[in-house]
Amino acid sequence: MALKLTLKPGERAAINGAVIVNGDRRSSFVVENRARVLRESDIMQPEAATTPARRIYLPIMMMYLDPETHEEMQGEYETRLREFVGAVSDAEALQVCTRLAACVANGDFYKALLECRRLMTFEESRLAHVL
Repeated sequence: MALKLTLKPGERAAINGAVIVNGDRRSSFVVENRARVLRESDIMQPEAATTPARRIYLPIMMMYLDPETHEEMQGEYETRLREFVGAVSDAEALQVCTRLAACVANGDFYKALLECRRLMTFEESRLAHVL
């Protein structure tokens, strides 16, 4: 199944680890084979991993974009997920953690990133009164 990707002017995307930058006009293209694709809005810089859920997201993203980092990032991911699970008692958040862990175990890192976004939303709702 092909993936149609439409980029805004100047928007970036990562495809199999290569970062592409769109020109000055909106453009679309189709990725016809299996590839690791993330839009700029889904790419997290290391300095942005400032919360527990974001610290889970970053190593998953790295395993997705760069399979060569898998071994190193797997350990980081496992540590961060254990910390998060140990600090949270909310049943729904723990279910998300379970689904996320299953995705990672099955090598479905893109789905794991989607689940991790749910954790980030949960975290933001809990920290809203603190920030």
